[in-house]
Amino acid sequence: MAELSAPLLVLLAAFGLAGGIGITAIGPGGVLPTIGLFALTSLSPAQVAGTAIVTHVATGALGTAAYARSGQLRDQQTRRTALILAGAAVIGTPVGVLINAAVSKRVFGILLAVFVTVVAALVLYRERSRAPAPETHPSAPLLAGIGLLVAVAAGIVGIGGPMLTVPLLVAAGVPVLESLAVAQAQSIVIAGVGSVGYLAAGAINWPLAALIGVPELAGVLVGWRIAHALPTRQLKYALVIALFALAPYLALHS
Repeated sequence: MAELSAPLLVLLAAFGLAGGIGITAIGPGGVLPTIGLFALTSLSPAQVAGTAIVTHVATGALGTAAYARSGQLRDQQTRRTALILAGAAVIGTPVGVLINAAVSKRVFGILLAVFVTVVAALVLYRERSRAPAPETHPSAPLLAGIGLLVAVAAGIVGIGGPMLTVPLLVAAGVPVLESLAVAQAQSIVIAGVGSVGYLAAGAINWPLAALIGVPELAGVLVGWRIAHALPTRQLKYALVIALFALAPYLALHS
């Protein structure tokens, strides 16, 4: 971290805090540490993803504990959903790690830009939809497909999973708090498997992981409180605007 100035270090920590809040308050948010590392440091794509994903081991565990405490993970159907998503993550995450190893920094930036644009569009579509999907529980094959898709994408860019899982599950009719809860459990598996892969490649910068991870953990608790106590519509729109604004920069940054 010696080559980074104090303002950049503070900014990276802020990306971690904002990401943690987004993870448990609205789901999307976990990509913010990846964006910060990619935009503000000279790390390779593997180092960016590896350093970001290892922070989600702790955030996923804390988020899971928080939602277990508030009751969302006590329901049998919810636990079934979490197990299916986690099982798919065991298969999909290593595929994402392998894809990351094959891409250049420029291609990684383009993939990251596409990823954040898709997520922002999903959140915006869901928020502006006048006819919310009826609350339901998707079939096991659909859940496995969602879990596999999310895990591959998460392994490539270095996130835990809630950023994609939550809007996809909500669009499929799963209640918001249940979607947030199962995404946290899935995140533990994605982050754990992904961290092992990136650790084997020597692609984790531990000082930067700590710099981002500690405020990210604090943000997870703040976000959980927000999800249960306050309307999150404005927070969603703020994140959507930020992601749409960042996408062109990420695509051009190399």
